[in-house]
Parts: sequence; C-alpha cells; structure tokens
Amino acid sequence: MARSKTLYQCANCGATTPKWQGQCPDCGAWNTLAERPAAAGYAGADALAALVSLDQCPPEQSPRVPSGFAEFDRVLGGGLVPGSVVLLGGDPGVGKSTLLLQVGAALPTDARPIYVSGEESAQQVAARAHRLGIGERPLPLLTDTSVSSILAAATRARATVIVVDSIQTMVVDEVSSAAGSVTQLREAVGAFVRFAKQHDVCVLLVGHVTKEGVIAGPRVVEHMVDTVLYFESDPSSRFRVVRAVKNRFGASNELGFFAMDAQGFREVRNPSAMFLSRQSAERPGSIVLVSWEGSRPLLVELQSLVTDAVAGQPRRLVNGLDQNRLPLLLAVLQRHAGLSLAGQDVFVNVVGGLRIAEPAADLATLLAIVSSFRDRSLPAELVAFGEVGLAGEVRPVRFGEERLLEAAKQGFGKAIVPAGNKPRRAVDGLTVHAVETLEQAVDAVTAA
Repeated sequence: MARSKTLYQCANCGATTPKWQGQCPDCGAWNTLAERPAAAGYAGADALAALVSLDQCPPEQSPRVPSGFAEFDRVLGGGLVPGSVVLLGGDPGVGKSTLLLQVGAALPTDARPIYVSGEESAQQVAARAHRLGIGERPLPLLTDTSVSSILAAATRARATVIVVDSIQTMVVDEVSSAAGSVTQLREAVGAFVRFAKQHDVCVLLVGHVTKEGVIAGPRVVEHMVDTVLYFESDPSSRFRVVRAVKNRFGASNELGFFAMDAQGFREVRNPSAMFLSRQSAERPGSIVLVSWEGSRPLLVELQSLVTDAVAGQPRRLVNGLDQNRLPLLLAVLQRHAGLSLAGQDVFVNVVGGLRIAEPAADLATLLAIVSSFRDRSLPAELVAFGEVGLAGEVRPVRFGEERLLEAAKQGFGKAIVPAGNKPRRAVDGLTVHAVETLEQAVDAVTAA
C-alpha cells in the first residue's frame, strides 16, 4: 500500500510546504506550520467528472429572490441569486448584522431563510429584533459556530437563504486551528460555497475588516465568493452606503443608500438630496458635481478652500477624491489658465463622506478651487462635470445626457459640461455651457 503523503500548512498565510520548517518560507512567521494530509490525486477514469457541452447547458432559470430592500437589491444586481455567496464587510458598529437581520426578516416565508449567529445568543438577537420592530417575524434562529452543524440544520429546514454572522466565528471541525485563522476562514468559506452551489442556496456572510479597511483573512476568500459588498459611512453621519466591489451577477461599483434610525435601516429614495447640503446663501468654493455611481447619476456637493500657506511647503489635502490627482490638476490650472497656487494651501472635500473615483470630477474640482481663490461665489443653480487633460482640454465622460437630466430633475438651471457631452436636444429648464478647454470653463464661471 502506498504511503499517504502529508503537507505542512502555515496557519498565518495558508502556504504549504512538503516538509516541516521552523519558519514559514512565504510569510516568515515562526512555528506556524502544521501537518495535514495532502489532497487526493488522480484516481483514474472512474473519478472524472462528467463533461457538459456548453451549447447543451441551459442558462440560469432560477428567479431572483427580493430582499425587501430595493437599494440592497440594486447593489446585488436585482435581488438574491439562488446558489450565490455574498460577503458583506464593514467597520465595527456600522450595521452589518442589523441590515442582514432586517433582510432575513423581510424575506418571504417561501424563501425559508435561517439566521445563524456565532457572536450572539438567541435572546440577544431577539432583543435586537424587537428594538427594530421585527421581533414578531417567524425567522428561524441558530446559534452555532460549527459549519457542519449549520449545514445539517439548513438541510433539515430546506433553507434557501442562510445568513451567517459572522464568518470569522465559524469553525470547520476537521481543521485544528482556531476560529478566525487563515485556514479556518478558507475552509469555512469553501464549505459554504460548495453547499450553496450544490443545493441552490443563497448564503449571506458577514465579514470583519482590518484596520486598513479590508476584509480580515486571506485575499482568496474574496475570490471564492460571488459578491463582495462593503459598508461605507461617515462617523458623523447617520447615512450608510453599501458598495459592490465584486459582483458576478450584476454591476460592480454599484451603490445602495440607507439611513440609520431607531427602527434600523431605511432606504434613501433620493440619494442626491442626501449629499446636497448647500445653504440658501451662495459661498465661494462650493459647486455641485454630477457624478455617475454604479448605474445612476448622483449629485454631490464639492467644496474647496484656498488659503495662504502658513508653512514653507504648501499643503494639498483631499477628502473623497484621489489625493494624487490634485497636484496634477493644479499644474494644469497654472499652465493653461494662468492661475498659480504655488504659495497657497489647497483643501478639497466631498460633502457627505462619499468617495468619487471617476475623472469626471476634474472640472468641478478646478472650478471650486478658482471660486475659493478669487473669493467669488458660483451660482447656486450651477452644476459641472468633465475630465481635464494635461493639455488643458476638457474631455467628455460617459452618460453625459443622463447626468444633465438628473440635474434638471433636481432643479438646477445651469451646467458647464465638455463639448462632447452637449445634448442633441435641449434639456427643459437647463442652460448648458459646452466648453472645450479649461480656460473656456474658467471664463464661463467668471462671467456667470
């Protein structure tokens, strides 16, 4: 009989080596290698899986399951997909458990959801549910950390949706390492993924994040699941944003907006109003940007402050935009608009704590800086968007007409946009100034 092979796996990074060493060759950690049996190899023709021809394989026919929250369904791409695994991460206290408890209680009874808690007792979960006003819902609860026990209970209940809070507390009995370790996380997520695919069950996993803001554990966990969602929030705000950074069944970078109150989360029907906090009095350095987030336009207020530098090195601070792009834009402003800010501190902020990643914010950022530097207010009814190139040209961005329609819908009357985004037909109630260069845009706001 052939001797079974063994491998040694690092409990810190998950790397394997054929022989024991005091130090892991990959991550450098000491005394973290533990013995485990090697995976079975090729066992002959009888062990091969059956091949399926692509043209004979029918497309997915299972309908999506509505979560009870339209904003959450939007982030998922239209609802819960049977057989999918969703990982939701966020800072402590941001509301991950609360949102998924509300989702589990709002699911239709024919969805047969179960809520698994590895961090709280059934009485604690029930107490939170009563505070949220959903304590009377017949949602089955399970307080366990053993993955095999949870999957057995889900099989007996014929559950189609499983909420797990949280994946860092789950334990695979065959793995000797502690809960939350690299090996346990990978094996636990793998077990849930296999169960979801084999039984057509949707699994929602709560994941803790590190101090850097990424989901704790090996990066392979995010690759294993179908959808990765992140909670984003400003600590001083009651609003929450759920962003999809990965989605096999919908658009990535989609956003869902929620407000937290005494009754838990409620949807924000008009997200643009959430970020528009402009006062009736016009103030220098403030402008409204029409951004595109996920699959819809979003109006956000962008503010800038330009002051004399108090130290030898002028400061360039940005909140909500790309920090490295601001010096580039200031260089373009100096070269092509004749405005030098070499001796000025420049601060830029996106109101509401939202992060804008698209270059369409370039034009609005520069116009806000010019307004603050010249101490001249921009019209309150003005919006702007557009990418600014190194040669001073204002380049068109995607979905220009949709952005203008949203601005008109929110009551704005003027817009400065790239010439390539000039609408073919006039937008009711909106005067559009199409510009080709940054100099033309600066002249347009000066004459406004």
